[in-house]
Amino acid sequence: MTSPLRIVFAGTPDFAVPALAALHDAGHEVVAVYTQPDRPAGRGRELAASPVKRRALELGLPVEQPPTLKTAEAQDRMRSLAPDVMVVVAYGLILPPAILEIPKLGCLNIHASLLPRWRGAAPIQRAVLAGDAVTGISIMLMDAGLDTGPELLRMEVAIGARETAGELHDRLAPLGAAAIVEAVAGWADGQLQPQPQPATGTSYAAKIRKEEARLDWAQSAVVLDRQVRAFNPWPVAETRLDGEQVRVWAAEPAAGQDSTNHQPGEVLEAPEGRLFVATGDGVLELLALQFPGRKALKARDVLNSRSLRGARFEGVEP
Repeated sequence: MTSPLRIVFAGTPDFAVPALAALHDAGHEVVAVYTQPDRPAGRGRELAASPVKRRALELGLPVEQPPTLKTAEAQDRMRSLAPDVMVVVAYGLILPPAILEIPKLGCLNIHASLLPRWRGAAPIQRAVLAGDAVTGISIMLMDAGLDTGPELLRMEVAIGARETAGELHDRLAPLGAAAIVEAVAGWADGQLQPQPQPATGTSYAAKIRKEEARLDWAQSAVVLDRQVRAFNPWPVAETRLDGEQVRVWAAEPAAGQDSTNHQPGEVLEAPEGRLFVATGDGVLELLALQFPGRKALKARDVLNSRSLRGARFEGVEP
């Protein structure tokens, strides 16, 4: 049994919450929880705490919210905590070398991909968008590079054929929590040895931009399907119909449907309340849509309220 460690935890979004709770429940002493400063949110733009801050306060843990870790003041504060290890997951601030050197056992990062595949900010969405069959969790000993440090542990999972980025996120978050508890114990006990990442197979998961969610109907049904799933729940795939923005929450390639002699974006015959759209290669069935000022509806409910015969969806202009 690993002796309780003094842990500084650094994270911000929902993805990091299970890991914080798991380390606390494992009996470690979480001496401080670092998270992003409160940000304006919602229609009222009132300051809101991050999910990690809310969970830390529920657990009675001290919270630190410096705007940067690059100042001498922030680094002196970290030294005063005398951490054995720092655990970082989706924190959102760069850790300068001075911070990386403070914990006795270094800084461990939970990353939602099998490194070096999808280094960077959006590994879950990029994996779905690329049509990857597998992904997982990597526990990495951090260095000064961008997700370049050696691995201590990895856990692999298959990506479901119809899985959205949101669903994959919700599976990987608890997996990351289990992995970090195992990795912290193994690293402290000397049972895990850092393994350099492979020299090949590196890809970069750039931060998601809202404009990437614009559907180009000249693309294939397979590509468009991945786009819809990758951008659910944010920023949500979008198109236009008669000048209106339409958000596409769910879709899938339609087997056995022919788009020959139809323009990309053209609505095909829709028997039994089903909505088929021609693409550059194949047909995409739209399953759930959202029109401006309305909630998302299943395709059959949309077709009950409006006729789309002969309509054509258009790409959203930049």
